Amino acid sequence: MSIRVILAIGVDSSLLETQSSAWKSSGFIVTFAWSIKDAITHFRYGDFDLVLLGHSLPAESRERLTYLIRASGSQVPVVLIGDCSSACDRFAEATFKVDPTRILEEIEELMVSQAMRPTSRANMSRSVTWQTTAR
Repeated sequence: MSIRVILAIGVDSSLLETQSSAWKSSGFIVTFAWSIKDAITHFRYGDFDLVLLGHSLPAESRERLTYLIRASGSQVPVVLIGDCSSACDRFAEATFKVDPTRILEEIEELMVSQAMRPTSRANMSRSVTWQTTAR
């Protein structure tokens, strides 16, 4: 089983607590960032397979962070956790409902589909100058 690394930003801590052992047993390591500034720092120096954005983050922050990730050349999937009827982002690859019984399955499905894409994240360069000033 390969280890996959997730960057979770502003995701509800109770959801993370309930999912933590399931994610670990499925081969995931989760790095948490509670602010955009921390998220940028983690992403800049880390190697992530998936980015989870919590619905509590303002839409502007979610869009800005996704833009910075894409501008770096990274093809890492960016996923919003929230209710799509009110928080569906046009720039996220997917929106997962806050459903602890399904979220791990949805992450697995998305990562399998991403693995089948012709361009791997290992071939992407991160040439963007990151701005670490958070709004």
